[in-house]
Amino acid sequence: MTPTVPELLNGCMLTLMTPPRPEDAGLFSAARLRLIALVNKLVALESADGAAVRVWENAALRALIAEAGPGHGVLPGDAAETADGDYSLAVLDAANARLRRLVIRLHEAAEQAGDIELDRQILKLYGEMARRRELHLAPVKPVA
Repeated sequence: MTPTVPELLNGCMLTLMTPPRPEDAGLFSAARLRLIALVNKLVALESADGAAVRVWENAALRALIAEAGPGHGVLPGDAAETADGDYSLAVLDAANARLRRLVIRLHEAAEQAGDIELDRQILKLYGEMARRRELHLAPVKPVA
């Protein structure tokens, strides 16, 4: 499960709204606040370029399916049914999930056919997709 931005922020809000029990005061409460701050930082990083990354991924996945799909039984028309819609993260993620399933099917077909070139092309795309989704946290000195 990959939580969405609204789900993460809702969890932070609920955590902040819940008063700590007396026995949870001190270090536990401080750790809880630091965790909320970290989640908010990750949400901010994801929100900054998450849509752009997904638009790039969806275009790359569609291009791969259009180029290599017909030779391995994955029709480009299947990918054409996935639209990026209003470019909201929810719609982009839904299209991304459908496109990934098609590329997995294409990857399986390429492996069964012994198409090493396509296998490497797909693995390279997976690597680039993972690299673009990385979130980098700057070192933070905790407040004493």
